[in-house]
Amino acid sequence: MTPDALQLRDIHLPEAIGWWPPAPGWWLLLALTLLLVSLIVWQLKRYHRRHYHRLGLQQLLELEQNAAQRDSRLLLQQLSQLMRHMAILHFPDADCAALHGEEWLQFLNRPFNDQPFTDGVGRPLASGPYQPHTDLDEESLSALIRLCRRWLKQLPLAPKVTANGRRK
Repeated sequence: MTPDALQLRDIHLPEAIGWWPPAPGWWLLLALTLLLVSLIVWQLKRYHRRHYHRLGLQQLLELEQNAAQRDSRLLLQQLSQLMRHMAILHFPDADCAALHGEEWLQFLNRPFNDQPFTDGVGRPLASGPYQPHTDLDEESLSALIRLCRRWLKQLPLAPKVTANGRRK
């Protein structure tokens, strides 16, 4: 037998595998990557919107740590200023900057059922910062600081800021 008589053909390799469509594992990897990226973006936005919340709690902690070194009137002024600043940042449409006295305390009572500002330990925030002599004992001051912390912790996320600087 001669090789010519056998009619042998040369080896034919299969066509190269194309890159499209990708295998199911690549689709899964793409989906997981997109999910991870969107989760990271969402967390970053949430983190930035909670910046003022963290800042308010940090400032309150500093006030609490230095409370023994200050007189009660100065502490009431700083607490009132902090609460008003946080209210303006988190409720820009509420026109809370102009509130004073009972209206201010009622605004602070909104998230609570027990009315702690008008009927409880938060009452000194209405007039205490403006009186020449305010003497609160240490227990009352610490209860007021705890109430302010409770109010700050329940604040919603700060409104979103659009590209033109307006809040939504």
